[in-house]
Amino acid sequence: VQLVESGGGSVQAGGSLRLSCTASGGVVSINTMGWYRQQQLVASITNDGISNYGDSVKGRFTISRGGAKTIDLQMNSLKPEDTGVYYCNLKMYGMDTWGRGTLVTVSS
Repeated sequence: VQLVESGGGSVQAGGSLRLSCTASGGVVSINTMGWYRQQQLVASITNDGISNYGDSVKGRFTISRGGAKTIDLQMNSLKPEDTGVYYCNLKMYGMDTWGRGTLVTVSS
């Protein structure tokens, strides 16, 4: 299984970015996908649409699924402290797969 992220970039505080992650390979429909930064959960979503967010992003970020293999993260009202490398994660059969990460830079 491989994960490919896209959508990172630079934005000023208050702006928006959208990240996408697509899985390829032997992905089953029952899984949880999500985004992490500095080893902390940003947001995750199960195959049946149950989402979970880190406290710092609640109300600003929205995670969504486009089927079993694709997730998007809409990031609004970005703050400088949101800066970092965002890693896509897939949890399946108790195992974790990670993407290479995409850099988000928010300037003040």
